[in-house]
Amino acid sequence: MLAEIRQQPQALERTLKGAAPAVAALCRVLKKRRPRLIVLVARGTSDNAALFGRYLIEIATGIPVSLAAPSITTLYGAPLDYRETLLVALSQSGESTDTNTVLERARQRGALTLGITNERASTLAGLAEHVFLVRAGAEKSVAATKTYTGQLLLLYLLASVLGGSPRSGDLERLPDAVNAALRLESEIAALSERYRFMRQTVVVGRGLNYANAFEFSLKLMETCYVVAERFSPADLLHGPIALVERGFPVFAFAPPGATWGSISEVLGKLAGVGAEIVAITDSGNRQVERRATRLIRLPRKLKEALTPIPYIVPAQLFAAYLAVQKGLNPDRPRTLNKVTANL
Repeated sequence: MLAEIRQQPQALERTLKGAAPAVAALCRVLKKRRPRLIVLVARGTSDNAALFGRYLIEIATGIPVSLAAPSITTLYGAPLDYRETLLVALSQSGESTDTNTVLERARQRGALTLGITNERASTLAGLAEHVFLVRAGAEKSVAATKTYTGQLLLLYLLASVLGGSPRSGDLERLPDAVNAALRLESEIAALSERYRFMRQTVVVGRGLNYANAFEFSLKLMETCYVVAERFSPADLLHGPIALVERGFPVFAFAPPGATWGSISEVLGKLAGVGAEIVAITDSGNRQVERRATRLIRLPRKLKEALTPIPYIVPAQLFAAYLAVQKGLNPDRPRTLNKVTANL
């Protein structure tokens, strides 16, 4: 897991450079066949990437985006109308049975289909009309890391194809931003020791980093066996904040920008009850120091739109090192397999 976390700058560079032909091909099709709706389908870590895609694409393009519920197709057999829809299926392996079933049925019922996968020869790649490849190389750890950030990068490219932002020059700077995040490894390794006996936590994120709250929680659950609940600030304040007491650990993605106001408000309330708050932020947000107990601060100032990829890296490192602190092997979580085939 640690080795694959460290490979992310190179994996992102390869993914970005290798995507041009597929991006151009989809762009040509979309000029004639612009969708009125986009549906994303995925499971596990890929589903967290899809959640990011929903926020990004709606913000950048104004096209409504839905996250598919695979059981509607695989269990109930509902004949959905996918005309004027772009169906995007995300899977690291390309072999997730229910994801592929939704993709196949959607194509049969009128959808334009795009697959995002790390495996060129996978079933998903064969089923989809268009394929964006994550060029991360083999991912051996059960806990996905480099394929998650690769999927996020390709969703940025999809948003740009649909007429949104960011610009390609901004995306080209992301590998360097991830390198900067990786330089925090020794600091994060030391921090993880404090939480060796942590059994439950809350992770907070909003907007483009809401997906990172889900992904960080998943990593803590699958590699460290920590019960990790994830919330937006609004959802946390609507009841679950009652479970937080003095010394309760809370992790928060706290970038500067549009989401800081609501993040700041909830962190203030959490601090008021004595929660121990660890905030992931960057040099552009100095106000967070008044709210957090501890900071994981990326050294560079980042546009909020570009924070999700570099911000998840410290969280990945923390989960890997915390697992080691707990005497666990993050590469072989109990009862888990790399590929989950299910309906």
